[in-house]
Order: sequence, then structure tokens, then C-alpha cells
Amino acid sequence: MQITSFCIRSKLAARRSTPWIAALALSIGALSAHANPIFDQPDLEFKGSVSSQGVVHPGDEANLQGRGFTPGQEVKLLRSGHSIVGDTIIKADAEGAFKHSAAIPADAALGLHPVVVQTVNPSAATVFELKVSPAVPLAGAEAFETRSAPITTGLYQSAYSAKNDRLYLSSSVGRPPVKQSEILKIVPEDLSIEARITPELDADRTDGQVQAVYGIAVDDVNDTVWVTNTRTNTAAVYKQSDLSLVKQFPNGIVKHARDVVIDERAHRAYMSTVGSNEIVVFDTQKLEQLPAITLSSQGREAPSPMSLALDADNAKLYTISLNTNEAFVIDLEKQSQEKVIALPQARTASGVAVAPKQNVLFVAAQRTDNVLLVDLDSGEILHNVSVGAGPLNVLWDEKSQQAFVATRASGTVAVINLDGELVANLDAGKQPNHISTDGNGNLYLVHKAKDAKSPSTDLLTHIRLK
Repeated sequence: MQITSFCIRSKLAARRSTPWIAALALSIGALSAHANPIFDQPDLEFKGSVSSQGVVHPGDEANLQGRGFTPGQEVKLLRSGHSIVGDTIIKADAEGAFKHSAAIPADAALGLHPVVVQTVNPSAATVFELKVSPAVPLAGAEAFETRSAPITTGLYQSAYSAKNDRLYLSSSVGRPPVKQSEILKIVPEDLSIEARITPELDADRTDGQVQAVYGIAVDDVNDTVWVTNTRTNTAAVYKQSDLSLVKQFPNGIVKHARDVVIDERAHRAYMSTVGSNEIVVFDTQKLEQLPAITLSSQGREAPSPMSLALDADNAKLYTISLNTNEAFVIDLEKQSQEKVIALPQARTASGVAVAPKQNVLFVAAQRTDNVLLVDLDSGEILHNVSVGAGPLNVLWDEKSQQAFVATRASGTVAVINLDGELVANLDAGKQPNHISTDGNGNLYLVHKAKDAKSPSTDLLTHIRLK
């Protein structure tokens, strides 16, 4: 009886409360229909992003692109609380994208400007960095002799053999499956092609991809050429004489292999691994992989090494980290990290070179458009040099006592002395990528043609101080 009575009372209570529940539901619905204009419905699935296309200088118009927005979503772009597109209301199209331009003031400060991306209907916010780069005029060309030759598409790096007086180039085109790639043997005297080969097919795939080559270095002791196969996370060795394959290492042993340098005295090859905190090591005589060198950052994030610079005389190897903005000194006798140098004035550091006799490290940083000269003993930043947009690689030339910087986005080669002075800024076509030297004052730059009227293939340019 007690149970039955309880059930009856519960049902009656439920019936009596039903109008209150309905009223509450209507109340919530009314609130949603008349939401607060400031605290409106947030976009919990927001994936919108904005980027700026090309190089932007003070006084230019920035070409902005947005994607990942909700179709019809209104987008505001704010810097210091002010719209950078004036009174224009930007709306995402049916694909959730937009294109718009923003006028950059002529007196805009150089550097990375945080722009708040604020949306309504539904509401969300994020931040993107709009980079304003220095417009560095061309200068100093009269002090140099240059000559160029079209070679092939997709040129990436070069390496000089003093023993054989030959230059070796790597090239690869496109994203996987990469089907066009070459190693080329060049006569420095006239920049002619003496030999060329296409790497073998990637045995792990059936779509025609080859073992595309990117980083390259020569070993004159063993008459070989070492290359990194970045797309397949491995490396290979070829003969200098006829470019025949000596050994193709298995896929997956060098994560995103980038640069390679050869310590001929110690019979070692060292490779940087983008996205991994290791320098991978090989025995250049036995052609065997050795224990890797682990890099440790001063912060919590693991470093991602990019370019490599070898000082064989002092058994030191140098690299820089793309994500943590640090330089690393590696003791090759101990096969371990010796020192970490913080680079607070660099963002996206990618290129490195060493002047061992002067005890100076050069660091090229793409996002901050600068080259740092660093004292290797104290870690002090000696000079901070603006060089144009997107400096990718840097080379120290002992003969001329100058550093040469491939400033990729600006299409120039910046020349810097040890006093941190920009002594020249040379026209380098389009997207200069890498510079090597023969040690006798002859420099070799790989880059794309300047414009559509020029040869469609990439160029090799010989540079020498007059």
C-alpha cells in the first residue's frame, strides 16, 4: 500500500509540475531567441584561419585569405582595436573562404603584427601574424662577377668536390608521389652538365615515386656523394664518377632528413631531422648507421634541427632549431650536445653558418627577416641584420670574409661582413634556395628564373668577388 500510494503521489506531482517545466522551456527559448549581442552563441567548432600572401612591405597592400569559416560568417580583422580593412564587412562565402586586401601604412613598423580575427554569427576569435618585411634595395652588384646557366627544375642544394673540381646538385619537383628528381654533375668552369641521373624507384610504393633527393654533400675521401631522401625519411650514397648508386638505405631510418654534412677526417656523415630532436650519424666507410646524437632544448618543447654547419678542424657541428629558436653546439669527439644558445631575436630559424676562426655563428631566421651574428663563447648577439623577406640559408666565405644569405622571399642574396654591415644586396632571380663554396672565393647559388620570360628551368649562378 505504501508503495502504491507513493507512485500515485509521484504521478500527481509530475502532472502538477508540467506547466512549470513548459514555462521554463519557453523562457530558455525566449532567451536564446533574444541572445545578448555581446555574449551571443559561440562557434564551438571554429576552424577559421587567415593568412597573408606574398611579401608585404610598409605602404603595400596585403593580400589576405581566409578559410575554414562558417558560410556567411562575418569576419573582423583588428589590430590594436582598429579594423585593418576599414568599414568593410567581410563575409565568408559558401565554401567558408574569403579574399580581401588591407592597406599597410607607409610608416608601419617592421615585424610580426598580431591581428585579431573576430567573427559573429556565430562568434569566435583567433589571432594571425601579419608580417611586414623590410624593403631592402639592391646594392653593391658592381663588386661581384656573376654568370648563370639554366639547369633543371626543382634545384634544392649544391656541394663542391675539391678533389675532382666538380659541383653536384640535387633537384626534386612537387609533393608525393615525387616522380621528377635528379642528381647532376656540373663543370664549374662553364656550368655545363657533365652527367645526370634519376634516383631509383621507391620500392615501398607502386605509384612511380622515386627516391627524391634534397640535401647533398660530397665525401672526397671515398669519392662519393651523399643525399637525403626527405620524402621517404632516408638517405642514399652515389659515386662521384658516374653517379651510380652505391647504397640506398631503407625508408624510415632518418625522419624528414634535410641537410647532410661529411666529416671526412672522422669518416662520419651527419643529417638533420626536421620534426625530430636528433642528428642522425653514419659511418661513411662501412656505410652503416651509428647511434644518433640527441638534442635537448632549454624549454619544454623538443627542438627541430634544420641546417648544419661543420667545423671539422675543431670537431664541432652546429645546427639551429626551427621551432624553439635556439642554436646547438655539438662536440663531435664526444658525439654529444655541448651547448645551447638562445636566439630571442629570431623566429623560424632555418639557416646556419660558422666562421670558426672568428668564433662567430650566423643564423638566418625566416619569420623575423634577419640574420644574427652570435658570439660562440658568450652566446651574445653581436649584430642583428635585416636582410629582406624570408632568409632561408646562409654561408660563410672565409676567402672574402663575408656571409652570403639566400633571402628566398625577396629574391636576393644579402652579403654581410663581420661588423654586421649589409655590404651588398644582389638580385638573385626568384626564390634563391642554397649557396655553396669551393673554398677559393667561388660561390654557387641555386634559384629559380626571375620571371616568366626567363628560362622555365631553375638556374645555377656563379658568384665571385671582383
